[in-house]
Amino acid sequence: MARLSPRNLLRATALAAGLAIAGSAVAFDSVRMMIPANPGGGWDTTGRELGKAMIAAGAVKNIQYDNKGGAAGAIGLAQFVSASKGDPNALMMGGMVMVGGLIQNKSAVTIDQVTPIARLTSEYEVIVVPSNSPIKDMKDLMAKFKANPGSISWGGGSAGGTDHILAGLLAKEVGVEPGKVNYVPFKGGGEAVAAIIGGHVSVGVSGLSEFAQHIQSGKMRALAVSSAEKIGSIPSLKEQGFNVELANWRGIFGAPGITKEQQAALVKAVEAATKHPSWAETLKKQDWAAYWLPGDQYGAFVQAENKRIGEILAGLSLGKK
Repeated sequence: MARLSPRNLLRATALAAGLAIAGSAVAFDSVRMMIPANPGGGWDTTGRELGKAMIAAGAVKNIQYDNKGGAAGAIGLAQFVSASKGDPNALMMGGMVMVGGLIQNKSAVTIDQVTPIARLTSEYEVIVVPSNSPIKDMKDLMAKFKANPGSISWGGGSAGGTDHILAGLLAKEVGVEPGKVNYVPFKGGGEAVAAIIGGHVSVGVSGLSEFAQHIQSGKMRALAVSSAEKIGSIPSLKEQGFNVELANWRGIFGAPGITKEQQAALVKAVEAATKHPSWAETLKKQDWAAYWLPGDQYGAFVQAENKRIGEILAGLSLGKK
């Protein structure tokens, strides 16, 4: 039998990997995905784009979505836990916002009750003002905030989530007690966008993807991103003299009580989706970074995040006592 050259061996290995992914085609006739937020936000976009990629990759024939917003995802999580136990065809979006919200609200349901499938993306936060705002840059915003914290209202996602944490970190950075942050939580991205553009809050905080189209259209003015360096034309907080950096992550979970084999099948289906070209296009379009971590490794990461975020919330006086 002829021996393959190293180059041909690599090609054969790549082909085998491609066939393995293709082999996951039609692994599921139908999947139900819980999105524990209102339409228009980051979880909604991530879940629906992942669903499209799963169908495009042949891992799923059909996906049904159920939006259930409120309480940083706790309402949707509670419904998912009670209604989907043992269901191998059920998925739920989640992420850092949910971890923080559950801790803050001392929720009766916890993220430990669902099955970790995969960590998907990481995204930096953007700070914006309406285009007609008198606030021109971060130094102007933080000077006004420091002089009179209550005069600046911060609009973002659920209390205790990533947006709220970023506002608290900025308060701490400029010597303002985090508890004095005038934070206005919204159940979904659509509500937040309307409030910010309408001038009902002084400043908006969210993932870059949620506000990108409104920044590009000129309805919002971006003041900073929470990355170490600027993204596009938007300067980072650090570049403007504020030593704050924060990334938001999102991932997908399975139902409580499914078997290891069922968990592995869902991981395989999601992995096939993330390797499809349509997912790469989504990451580029939404300014998301790939942040893949499968199965139990993802579960260990979530446990570590529970501890880390709990400490952040306690330190910023954002958690319930």
